[in-house]
Amino acid sequence: MKSKDSKPGAYLNKSSRIVPMTLMFIVLCGFSFYLGGIYCSEKDGFLKKDVTPQVQPHRSTSVAPLQIKSVTFPECSSDYQDYTPCTDPKRWRKYGNYRLTFMERHCPPMLERKECLVPPPDGYKIPIRWPNSKNECWYRNVPYDWINNEKSNQHWLRKEGEKFIFPGGGTMFPNGVGAYVDLMQNLVPGMKDGTVRTAIDTGCGVASWGGDLLDRGILTVSLAPRDNHEAQVQFALERGIPAILGIISTQRLPFPSSSFDMAHCSRCLIPWTEFGGIYLLEIHRILRPGGFWVLSGPPVNYENRWRGWNTTAEEQKADFDKLKKLLTSMCFKLYTKKDDIAVWQKATDNSCYDKLTPSSYPPKCDDSLDPDSAWYTPMRSCLAIQIPNSRNWP
Repeated sequence: MKSKDSKPGAYLNKSSRIVPMTLMFIVLCGFSFYLGGIYCSEKDGFLKKDVTPQVQPHRSTSVAPLQIKSVTFPECSSDYQDYTPCTDPKRWRKYGNYRLTFMERHCPPMLERKECLVPPPDGYKIPIRWPNSKNECWYRNVPYDWINNEKSNQHWLRKEGEKFIFPGGGTMFPNGVGAYVDLMQNLVPGMKDGTVRTAIDTGCGVASWGGDLLDRGILTVSLAPRDNHEAQVQFALERGIPAILGIISTQRLPFPSSSFDMAHCSRCLIPWTEFGGIYLLEIHRILRPGGFWVLSGPPVNYENRWRGWNTTAEEQKADFDKLKKLLTSMCFKLYTKKDDIAVWQKATDNSCYDKLTPSSYPPKCDDSLDPDSAWYTPMRSCLAIQIPNSRNWP
């Protein structure tokens, strides 16, 4: 018996619907594949266009050699042999005499600066190598006969053939700088045990003191101004001893505070007690806490030396008393004294400075004055106090 659902028309209608749907699905898939291919090809082309300009110059770029235009300078005339532009005696008349300001650094303006090569002296030779240079140098490298003639009785140096010989003499050490420093070491034990490592010699002459200390492990900067003749500092440099042109006048020395373990003056002719003791205040600034100031020469040992200083014993005693009083007000103490040498020591801590009252002289510097500022910084009549609890070497 046949069912009612098995009619031929039903199968015909179902199959007629499946075929169009299948064809449509195939067409849509093909169309999608086609569109996807077009998109990918355009994207690749875009990336190639974007990357190629960035990469291509790398391949073709070549670095051209740096072109430096050569510059030539003429040679200065022979009278510029000892030319020091910022300490030029020919320009001193432009500046005042107050506290020898004219001998400080005064660099010429741009329009007055020379653009030439300073020639070496006639007959100049390669300097003698260290350590032999400490005791001798070529005469033609520093041909200054005037100092040989004026200081011959003090044995600063002597001319032997083509060389200057430095026997180690000086105004305050007629027995030689070695004997002088031996006595100083006995007075200051720190010079032997390494406590004193750095020193400055004010008014250094030909730097015999600094040269001797180099052999004892103490690095010394020798300081002296440019004089009317040639610079004496040139002798120190020719010997291989550290030295700079400079003077304690109105500007601070070019060193930060607490730079040195020792400062030395051997009849350096600095008027320490004048102008309110401002020169000693600068020594105080550059000495570390516990550092030493060594003075030999007037007014030390005035009792035995005053006759040779063209003065009186009373005058020298007054100067020495004034010096001691001034140093005490700066919290220095007289460490030791023997023969021609007196040694003062700077306070090791702030206990002395804490006792100073607002009316004390010299006063303590206020916080607006940086004790480490040194380049073209005017000196001030005040005490630069060290930082509390600062560490000692090493």
